Amino acid sequence: MSLPVQIDWKFYFDAMPLIAILRGVTPDEVVAVVECLKQAGFTIVEVPLNSPSAVESIGRLCREFGDELLIGAGTVLTKEQVQAVADAGGKLIVSPNTDPEVIRFSKSLGLGSAPGVATPTEAFAALVAGADILKAFPGEQVPPAVVKAWKAVLPAGVPLVPVGGVNAESMPAYFQAGASGFGLGSNLYQKGKSLDAIAISAKLLVAQARNLFR
Repeated sequence: MSLPVQIDWKFYFDAMPLIAILRGVTPDEVVAVVECLKQAGFTIVEVPLNSPSAVESIGRLCREFGDELLIGAGTVLTKEQVQAVADAGGKLIVSPNTDPEVIRFSKSLGLGSAPGVATPTEAFAALVAGADILKAFPGEQVPPAVVKAWKAVLPAGVPLVPVGGVNAESMPAYFQAGASGFGLGSNLYQKGKSLDAIAISAKLLVAQARNLFR
């Protein structure tokens, strides 16, 4: 049996270390929304599985943008959900928690793994299981001072990405503390937000990231 081809998540993350979180997006709107994000410079998109028909949205995005963007799922809690995302073409598994079984299964399929961590203990457990990116979640509970303390003990080069409450104004403090990138949800996309407004938000956030990570 051949080994799974490992996803080169780092290629997309290095290009733009922002993860667009489209909680609540529907299959009918998702392609237009992501087109706005792609034009602004986003390279990674996550559809949380508690969105309407999320797996269908992921499948549509993979068919439309699979050669250009890293498409994945968020709020992934079980191995069965990981498999469903993989079957739809998704290549990144993002979770709100640290479940070694989910991490290991994701990696066994060749997918990128970004579990949520809220303590150094969870961070190290996630790395032992094979996590690629550590999602510091919720961001409100992991302020820049905490990120700085974590970075002092985590292995060099491990991406630590605050998620939750992050906006263009808070990004510089996190960056100075050692954050490697950011997950952006309601400050980027909310149900009912117009495409024009999404495009404006996306351009602002990308410009801030480019200024910080240049």
